[in-house]
Amino acid sequence: MRAACVDSVVLVHGNTGAPSDWDNTYQQLLDEGYSNSQIHRPSWGSKSCAACNDHSGTEENPVRSAIADAITASCTGRIDVIGHSMGVTLAAQQIIKLGAQDQVDAFVGVAGAYRGLWSCGTYPFNVYNSTCGSNGLSVSSPFLDWLYGKSIAARVYSIKSWSDQVVCATGYCTVAGVHSSRIAGEDATYTYAYGHFGLQAYTYERQVSLIR
Repeated sequence: MRAACVDSVVLVHGNTGAPSDWDNTYQQLLDEGYSNSQIHRPSWGSKSCAACNDHSGTEENPVRSAIADAITASCTGRIDVIGHSMGVTLAAQQIIKLGAQDQVDAFVGVAGAYRGLWSCGTYPFNVYNSTCGSNGLSVSSPFLDWLYGKSIAARVYSIKSWSDQVVCATGYCTVAGVHSSRIAGEDATYTYAYGHFGLQAYTYERQVSLIR
C-alpha cells in the first residue's frame, strides 16, 4: 500500500539520547499511515558525556542534514519537527540556520529548556561545562538570547511538566515567571505529570496529534 502524502517528520532526541528514544512516537506515526521513509531520526552528540554537548560544532551537523533531507524528500514540501530536551533548542537552531522556517508546518518541543536551566547557572556565572556555556543552556546564555523569539514554524507547541527532573532540577521550573519548556510565540502548551523522560515516552499520541 502506498503511503499517504503527509509532511515528513524529524524527531530530534535529547542530550546523550538515541533515535530509539522515539520508539513510541515512531510506532504511533506508523500506525497513522506514515512510512519509514517519511520519518527521520538523526543521532547527534556524545552518548557518554552529557556535559560535552552543546549547540555548536559536530552536534549540529546530523540534525541539520536530517531537516534538509526531510524537506527534500517531503511530498508536501513541508516538514514537522518534534524535539526532546536539548533536541528542542538544537532543532530550532538548525531550522533557523537553514532558513527553513517557511518549510516547517508544526514544531513540538517536549521537555525543552528554551529559557535555560537554573542548574547551569546564569551566564556567565556558574557556567562550568560546554552544555551550560555560551552555546549551551545557562540562563541568558548568548545562544539562548539569540534563539529567543525567533520564528521556527507555522505552528509551535510545547509539552511540559512541573515534575521535570532536569528542567526543574533546582526546584524551580520557571525563568522570569514562565516555565522554561515553553517556547516564545507558541500556539499552545500542554502539561503532564510525567518526569523529563516520561514526557517523551508517554505523550506520543499528543505529539502526533499536534503535527496532523
